[in-house]
Amino acid sequence: MGALKEMTTAVPIHPAHILIMEDDLNVARGLKMVLDEEGYDVDLRDTGHGALDALGQYEYDLLMADLRLPDIDGMQVIRQVKDITPGTGVIAMTGYATSALAVDAMKLGACDFIAKPFTEEQIKSAIDDALASNLAKSGAMGMGFQADGAVTSIQRREVFKVLTRTSEDKRFWNSLMEKGGDALWEYTLTGEAKAAIASGDLAWINENVGELTQKQLMYVFKRLEREVW
Repeated sequence: MGALKEMTTAVPIHPAHILIMEDDLNVARGLKMVLDEEGYDVDLRDTGHGALDALGQYEYDLLMADLRLPDIDGMQVIRQVKDITPGTGVIAMTGYATSALAVDAMKLGACDFIAKPFTEEQIKSAIDDALASNLAKSGAMGMGFQADGAVTSIQRREVFKVLTRTSEDKRFWNSLMEKGGDALWEYTLTGEAKAAIASGDLAWINENVGELTQKQLMYVFKRLEREVW
């Protein structure tokens, strides 16, 4: 989900731009279909040189890089991307995954490493995390991005994390009760989301997050109860 309201109204918003570097046409098209449905702006390249050319012409928030390509090693592409455009996030993908390969990719600057075959949920989660990381960095620079699914997905995930933690961590529960939104500094949340959690705004949560478990709802009910008194 993308640039957050909390950052400033002057923040330029644009769809998260993702480049898929994958020589298997079926995999590439499948990924593009999933990401198009999520609201991202997606380009495809089937070679390393083609991806580097695209990266030289356009700005991308994220590169999904297959490591086995017909022309050059995907690791070389990652190295060049991080040298030239260090702000571009990278998710490495391979059907020949080893722990050593994963370590090498992460050392070069990849934010995640996914072994094929992967599920739709795995790839969505990896992209959410990568864009959230970019979001934190870009927010400090006064820039941002948004896709129809980007902001919503990150916010939903983060709110779920917070409310799940309240059911498992009594110290966090108490901190949230006492400090409100200030206790949520480590989460990637909009000011609106922080306020909703802090005040127990069930209407906002239902509309923007969806159905919660009884454990997750317990904090909301206690918060509302406290507000009444």
